[in-house]
Amino acid sequence: MDRDSVREVGRVPHGGSDDPDLLDFSANTNPRTPPGTREVYADALDASRSYPNDDYPEFRAAAADFADCDPDAVVPTPGGLAALRLAFAVSVSPGDSVLVPFPSFGEYAREIRLQGGRPEFVPHDELLDADPRDHAAVVVCNPNNPTGDAYDPGALREFAAECRESDALLVADEAFLGFTDRPSLAGTPGVAVARSLTKLFGLPGLRAGFAVATGEVGADLATARRAWSCGTPAARVGAHCLRADEFVAETRERVRRERARMTDALGEEFEVHPSESPFLLLDAGERDPAEIVRRARERGVAVRDATTFRGLDSHVRVAVRTPGENDRLLEVLGDV
Repeated sequence: MDRDSVREVGRVPHGGSDDPDLLDFSANTNPRTPPGTREVYADALDASRSYPNDDYPEFRAAAADFADCDPDAVVPTPGGLAALRLAFAVSVSPGDSVLVPFPSFGEYAREIRLQGGRPEFVPHDELLDADPRDHAAVVVCNPNNPTGDAYDPGALREFAAECRESDALLVADEAFLGFTDRPSLAGTPGVAVARSLTKLFGLPGLRAGFAVATGEVGADLATARRAWSCGTPAARVGAHCLRADEFVAETRERVRRERARMTDALGEEFEVHPSESPFLLLDAGERDPAEIVRRARERGVAVRDATTFRGLDSHVRVAVRTPGENDRLLEVLGDV
């Protein structure tokens, strides 16, 4: 990390509320967790009196099965953002440029700047047409946050090959890929994948995730990773969740069904961006997004002011939750 850059970089706004009286649609996390999660966590608490096995064999095996890669390519991290920081730390030096999509997750640019790098912004739907030459890395968010659209798998793999030929590390954030049946880039040469248990398994406070990379990149990530990078509860609960195949299938179907229903209903008041993710980006047109957020909050519902994303000035973002909760959101947004 570049010391001079740290002193110039600020924080990034995020969704999410810790107010128990609010129904939170501002964060894109699953409102449900896999069956048995609480029991696994409780058992892991007793084991936390000792250091975890720093090789994390059970967690890495479960992550490898989930992402369809070799366990040796899995690098445990305390969340997906930690995997992203690790990828940038081993690939970006002061003065390097990195291609970054917009609108997209604001932490990409912040993490690059912390390393002394320079983000160069590209519209997210034009990223695969960008030239990766002369850049240290390229970031892709698949599916993209906050728009919700996913890239064509074939085109994405072709772009990964182009990045590899250009000696630019492709950093693929797949935080929401588990909500789809699209293939992961995990194990693809020249690619560092970041995965999170936060979104799909509804555990943002657990801080469990992993990176996947092969070859020299994988070796660098494994070397740079902090010792005991995941706590015992995070590793054990993570392994349990990553093997919850039935839960994942049920979640995908619920999100697909509810997203379509919400898109139809919200389309009467907003322009709704097509999405393959557990959230919808809404264009409010002439209405003030901040006023929509304020009025929804007065009625007990939190939605995300998406104007904090680069390139958006009239948008809000809402999560896809359970049917009854979604009904409440539709009722509130129908009156704001």
